[in-house]
Amino acid sequence: MFPFWSNYYYLVIILQIVCVIHALKAGRREWLYFIVFIPLVGVAVYLVREILPEINSGEFGERLLRTIWPNGRIKEWERKVRISDTVTNKLQLADAYAQQKQYDKAIALTQECANAFTKDPGILLQLARLHFLDGNYAACISNFDKVNATKGVRMSKAEDELLYARALEYTGQPARAEEAYQKVIQVHHSLEAMYYYGLLLKKQGRTAEAKAQFEHTREEIDLHPRYIRRTIRKWVWLSRKELANM
Repeated sequence: MFPFWSNYYYLVIILQIVCVIHALKAGRREWLYFIVFIPLVGVAVYLVREILPEINSGEFGERLLRTIWPNGRIKEWERKVRISDTVTNKLQLADAYAQQKQYDKAIALTQECANAFTKDPGILLQLARLHFLDGNYAACISNFDKVNATKGVRMSKAEDELLYARALEYTGQPARAEEAYQKVIQVHHSLEAMYYYGLLLKKQGRTAEAKAQFEHTREEIDLHPRYIRRTIRKWVWLSRKELANM
């Protein structure tokens, strides 16, 4: 009776499913309630705020390709390594393995490169990141320490410093972890670091300090450029969940 409305309704459902899958894959679960329970407005806002910027930057196409053909990048770099067995190609293949959570293969290949170039900080950093993802936090710390021990080289990325802090925490070194968290927060204003530091304080029973960290995320997000806020809102959402349960 209303063919236009019927077609429009199914289009909204399809877009809603696309947005839900994207939010889950991208780790933006804070959008799910909005997309599912306010579908028309939620889908429209999500498309504009999250998917459109990724389309413009080229990220969306790459993410879609990984979803449709998850091993495509692995096959591509395996072929390139067979053609030219270089360190660059091996590291790209290791990264492709890591994206599919094949951490054992990624670590083995990266370690092979590290054995050939023992003091290359880039390779050691990548090895540290992979060990963290694989849950081998002692090996993660060891490789980060090798980077920091190299003359004229220090970790500079907030992401790496935060992984180091979390690895220290997970290996039962809360005092060193706390110092590392504080450094990341002070230097980088990292909302992610504030969230994880808040969790550490919560575990230690320091409830008032933990609350302060979770509350800081709402204040600190305004210090970041607008294009970055889109990617860090997750930590505000998670911090609010923690505050609601305290």
